[in-house]
Amino acid sequence: MLSEILQRGMKTGFALFYWICPVLLQGCCIRKHQKKMKGVQQNTTNQHFRAVEGELFMMPCIKSLEQPERTVWSRSGEDKKENKDLTFDCGVKFVARVNHSGKYTSLSAGSRSIIILQVVESITLRCYQPSEAKVTLRVRRGGVIYCPGHHCSNNTGTIWFKGNKAVSKQRRSSCNEEGLLRLCEVYEEDTGLYFCDRQLMEEGIQWTYRRAVDVTVISHLEPSRCPRIRYPAANMTEEVELGHPHTLTCEVFFDFEVDFLPKVQWFMNYGHNMENMTPLHMEAPQQKQETLEVFEVIQTAVISEVMPQHLKHTFTCFATNSVGNSSVTIKLKQKIKVNWPPLVGYPFAAFLLVVWLGILLRVKWLEIQLMYRSHFQHRRHDGEKEYDVFLSFVWSSLSAEGTQGLTLPSRSGCDCNEEEHLSNKKLMSCKESKSTLKPLEVLLPHVLEVHWGYRLCLPERDLLPGGAYTNDVVLGIKRSRMLVCVLSADYLADSSAVFVLESGIQALLQKSSLKLLLIRTSETSAFLTPSHLPLPRLVQTALKVLPRLNYSSKTSLRAVDNFWRSLRKAMPQSRKRQVATMECGL
Repeated sequence: MLSEILQRGMKTGFALFYWICPVLLQGCCIRKHQKKMKGVQQNTTNQHFRAVEGELFMMPCIKSLEQPERTVWSRSGEDKKENKDLTFDCGVKFVARVNHSGKYTSLSAGSRSIIILQVVESITLRCYQPSEAKVTLRVRRGGVIYCPGHHCSNNTGTIWFKGNKAVSKQRRSSCNEEGLLRLCEVYEEDTGLYFCDRQLMEEGIQWTYRRAVDVTVISHLEPSRCPRIRYPAANMTEEVELGHPHTLTCEVFFDFEVDFLPKVQWFMNYGHNMENMTPLHMEAPQQKQETLEVFEVIQTAVISEVMPQHLKHTFTCFATNSVGNSSVTIKLKQKIKVNWPPLVGYPFAAFLLVVWLGILLRVKWLEIQLMYRSHFQHRRHDGEKEYDVFLSFVWSSLSAEGTQGLTLPSRSGCDCNEEEHLSNKKLMSCKESKSTLKPLEVLLPHVLEVHWGYRLCLPERDLLPGGAYTNDVVLGIKRSRMLVCVLSADYLADSSAVFVLESGIQALLQKSSLKLLLIRTSETSAFLTPSHLPLPRLVQTALKVLPRLNYSSKTSLRAVDNFWRSLRKAMPQSRKRQVATMECGL
């Protein structure tokens, strides 16, 4: 009986204890609650607020008991000149800036209220820690929110607000204990922005020092999973360069928990032996909040210099939380160096070469066409031609003096008897050459037609007077196998002669079998300068690239003999009887 009575008494005592304890705690919260309600009711017609730059801030709301209304604070006084449109609505959070400091006024319910706002820089604070601005609590448990700077400030008379409403006015169990807000039980609705107002007295002025705390409530009480390693993958291989540093990175996801600190470590396993593990020197871990319940930890370890023995070991990332462990093992291999400069440089150089060749072909296309057709195109045969050579020259004063005793050969050309042929051959005798050489305009028609047997088309003799000169010239060139132009100073100054040369160049470009040869006399060299050549562009270009021979009557007999030999080689094969080449030495 006695034992039963004692057991009943003990049960009754435990029941009374569990009933009285919450009542006492709730009474504590109620007493604090009533105390702070009284403290909130203060004169707000003229206040001084202080905020920290970069933190969230909220202007207070002034509500009349008769007619509540929204309060709008506008900058006034001398500060209005700097930012005249600066206004803030009460109950709206914003990031405090130094330029927000100033005097603000508001008209509410017919009364004028004034607030002096002073925003101080964070570097001027004695114990500023940005981490104090965020707090994470667990649902259905008690929680504590510290006012930033709690350990180095006077927290007497601190008032807590959630948003713009005092926590002491809210119907919930809480206690304000000199700078910290103790929530008897945390709910999901407690997530939000809280402000703590400290009262400071400086030079007879009472300042309200407002600091912000962002509170996040986690709904899960305990983690339900082991850590999840996102990187590296299991049994993967990382490429390294010998003699260079290398960073090992491990990215792990953890479920949020308060009572246990998650840990991530790197180990080196000697000779692939998992039992012989050595921790590596690691950098400070980085944390990123993915969601309210999950966060990521990034842990790195640096190998200052990769040696060949590192390739023989493995490396393990080991992650731990209150539920269990997770690990991933990787190995290293030497990176094969690729010589990128040749792989990139050769195609780039080839591309530049192609571009350069394209530009060169576009700029020099006319010269290339003329050179090709003048050396190769004439080998084609377009059928029987009436003339072998179209000879174009202009008589000069020197040529006129040299024509004494000589006339242009008749059209019969080489169809003369042997006596006439021998008399004409005396024209080129060595005796005459040693005394005075005739001008080329005089000698060339006789040599080509009389001595070498070519059929010539001479404009002075074969083109009918009074006809269409341009048409006759073009037709005569088409009927000839070769065009020979004797370029003298008088020739380049004669428009008709230049027309003959230009017509021959155009015929050469039209894929005909015509061959074109230029003979420059000694008087032409000084004349062939850009300032003395008002010639068509086609002619100027052709003068640079077309085959040519140089002739001068003032040079040695050997040079003259070489000229005639070169001319004979450049001429087409005669269709009439051949005559032996003249040689001065005979």
